[in-house]
Amino acid sequence: MRAAPVGHQCADCVDAGAQSVRQPATALSMRPGTKPVLTYTLIALNLAVFAAQKATPAIYLQFVMWPWGVAHHDQVYRLLTSGFLHAGILHVLFNMVALYFTGPALERGLGHVRFIWLYLLSLLGGSVLVYLLTPVETPTLGASGAIFGLFGASFVLARRLNFEMRGIVGLIVVNLVITFTAPGISWQGHVGGLLTGAAVAAVYAYAPRGYRNLVLVGASLALLLVFAALIWWRTSAILTFAG
Repeated sequence: MRAAPVGHQCADCVDAGAQSVRQPATALSMRPGTKPVLTYTLIALNLAVFAAQKATPAIYLQFVMWPWGVAHHDQVYRLLTSGFLHAGILHVLFNMVALYFTGPALERGLGHVRFIWLYLLSLLGGSVLVYLLTPVETPTLGASGAIFGLFGASFVLARRLNFEMRGIVGLIVVNLVITFTAPGISWQGHVGGLLTGAAVAAVYAYAPRGYRNLVLVGASLALLLVFAALIWWRTSAILTFAG
């Protein structure tokens, strides 16, 4: 028997009653035992590419985000590959430290598949805004767009779950101040990644329970179509201007 507000209840009755209580529906399923293998894999991949980049400078020339190459040589892959290149040791270390502290919690909360989609879509979102707003001869590189996407996702999910938000808000504000005040930083990549990550996380967090998978797949495909349309429009504008 267990003590109750009025009298006592049998243990089986309490357990049965607990099972009948409906838990709040959420698109997140926390998995405390999930190992953040993708986070660590991304860190290892970025570090390996940086080492290869330093050993073979041609890697930078071939894979950096270069709007002219995207438009005139159909090298659309640069929008993705540039997110795994870095300008120097401090650049890659700052980004990987941010990924190390931000990625595991998101990967455990979202699961592996949603996390990698969040990362890659944020990376592409940053690159697309770079392509839209950066001069065609300006090269851009770095994982910062994806990292800012994780920041934006952390904010949205913390709000959805009623977590303490001052830390992530402060982190975003400080990084945005640095973005717009320090020289040589692509604000387009940071802002594009931040907005994309927040949008993707909002879909993850608020998708209706009964149609969750359909909404997630549909929203991801819709976002990719939007990116493709913007890339096409920008490419047409560059080619028209170049004559």
